[in-house]
Amino acid sequence: MFCGIRLSLLQEYDGEAAGCRGFRLQLELYLATVHPAPSGREKVSVPHRQNPGVIELDVSCPSSLGHLEFVVLESEPYLPFCFLNNDWFCSKVVVTTPEGDTVNFPCYHWISGNERLMFREATGKLIFNETWPEAIEERQRELQNRQKVYRWSILAEGLPEIMKVASASDLPAEVRFSFTKDIEFTFTAVEALVSLKLETHSTNKKQWKSLDELSHVFNSHKTDVYEYVEKNWKEDEFFGYQLLNGINPMMIHRCSKLPENFPVTEDMVKASLFGKNLEAEIQKGNIFLVDYKRLHGVTANVIHGKQNFLAAPLCLLYVTPEDKLMPIAIQLKQVPGEDNPIFLPTDSEYDWLLAKIFVRNADFAEHELNFHLLRTHLLAEVFAVSTLRNLPMVHPLYKLLISHFRYTLQINTLARQALISEKGVITENANVGGPGMMEFLKKAVASLTYSSLCMPEDITARGLESIPNFFYRDDGLRLWAIVHRFVQKMIVHYYTCDSDIQKDSELQNWIKEIFFHGFLAETSTGIPQSFSSVTELVKFLTMVIFTVSVQHAAVNNGQFDFGGWMPNFPISLQQPPPTTKGQCTESTMLKTFPDINTTVNGMAVVYLLSAQSTDYVALGNGYQDHFSEKTPLELIHKTQDMMKKCNFEIQGRNVSLPLSYTYLNPNNVENSVAL
Repeated sequence: MFCGIRLSLLQEYDGEAAGCRGFRLQLELYLATVHPAPSGREKVSVPHRQNPGVIELDVSCPSSLGHLEFVVLESEPYLPFCFLNNDWFCSKVVVTTPEGDTVNFPCYHWISGNERLMFREATGKLIFNETWPEAIEERQRELQNRQKVYRWSILAEGLPEIMKVASASDLPAEVRFSFTKDIEFTFTAVEALVSLKLETHSTNKKQWKSLDELSHVFNSHKTDVYEYVEKNWKEDEFFGYQLLNGINPMMIHRCSKLPENFPVTEDMVKASLFGKNLEAEIQKGNIFLVDYKRLHGVTANVIHGKQNFLAAPLCLLYVTPEDKLMPIAIQLKQVPGEDNPIFLPTDSEYDWLLAKIFVRNADFAEHELNFHLLRTHLLAEVFAVSTLRNLPMVHPLYKLLISHFRYTLQINTLARQALISEKGVITENANVGGPGMMEFLKKAVASLTYSSLCMPEDITARGLESIPNFFYRDDGLRLWAIVHRFVQKMIVHYYTCDSDIQKDSELQNWIKEIFFHGFLAETSTGIPQSFSSVTELVKFLTMVIFTVSVQHAAVNNGQFDFGGWMPNFPISLQQPPPTTKGQCTESTMLKTFPDINTTVNGMAVVYLLSAQSTDYVALGNGYQDHFSEKTPLELIHKTQDMMKKCNFEIQGRNVSLPLSYTYLNPNNVENSVAL
């Protein structure tokens, strides 16, 4: 009798000196039905092989293998004296037994010389279902080894914790970029400036002379949306549109009562409401508000030796009978007073335009630091580290989640070095950089709640269920429903009842670390400290997957589209908010804009953060690498079919729109925070 073995190996390096890049590998098969003994093992040595790919072997089997539980891979370098890289990536081992059954062993691990690695058969198993002592010991050993590597560290007091690692090169190979992404992607502003042909402007500290000058300086890599923004950024209708379908659809909410510190009167907005009564329109649900109060009191940055300024605006908006969302009043500071006028569409062109520019700058701060950095990147790292520390590979939730953390630890490590470090681009060029960055982030953390991370609850809490032309809501809720349905069916396949949830010690440790290290043990966040029911777990897992895929795509993918044209999304402003009306001119606006060097550095940031790599993985893919049972695989295929249908419907909807909303098209939603 013979069994067949397929060993999938890959080495992601160029082919030069390939003769020094081989390996000898010993494959050892363990039988779970027999207590470890010589009769319970089969060994085979795999010869040196220079080319990556699939190795197929036939192994003599004197008797039935029984139920296979483990494979053990032991390796040694082919040429110990060769100093070139001998590491190989093993994706999986597939064994075809003499009876014709196929047994899968997911590995997804780099193998180097003199190493012994043990991998479980692919069937998802919960710890309380283990019947073999060695299997339980192996789970514990796997987690103990991972907990030595994946350790918690404090980024700053009051912020979610991160993985303790000095640099991206120190990360374990399994969580680092692929060779393909590595050579394509250099996460530095310098590289982005070169790509955009703006490096000669990065040291130019002069002010912009005109908008035409800005348009001519940047004339490459413009997208269709970028050109639309450049043409329409001054328009009130487009200003309102962005608060729903731009890169930050998270600030707007229905106004049920005017804030006491925003004394808008009936006479002020009568013209904008076409003679209708303000209070009546509030009661009808037609008035909306964006309030940047978290920026109040935040220290504005000094950029290249110049003091910059921050506003904390309030902006009132109205949904017209034609279903257009239009700004009708803007106050640039939180405390009302004579030196804090309420700007109106009926004011002079540059009074009104400059007020909107200060709102867009405030939106930059909220978007980049709160809704992008904190609520997707930092939370994704929390979820990833806790998963790696607490769930062994054989755990069904590890299989469900691990593809959603692809590249997250490396991209976050690079971002901390390149963007928010002491010399980072955001730190040095944003008016909310420098000392104000941590001040603002701590305020943002204070607003972080479980319900605000769950899209259906967030939409309801903000009163946005029926506001028209809200494509982020429409597409996002559709994807939330698909993810929730998939998660629910997957979880009930493994957890038969609520008591299964309660006795899964690995799961309980997973959520406990998320609560303590990610949400700093704040019960006010609503984040659970433990799970007691299937329903609770399904909701939380849906939130995790949605956050690191759909939500990240919504706030990330359009950054260059909407933010590349600086006047629409200025990284900083170097004049204070106007205190009187009738004084602003085009010259005032140009002096308020960031200097040329600050502008191009800001453009480089949003370009960097929007560049998709060729090894991109779309939402719904990657699960098959870890699951092998019939039911989970069927669920995966059904979910992928639903994604395709959703994709088709969104494309059909977009045909009739003047500006397509594509960021939550499933084909455009990356499966993880990988950028």
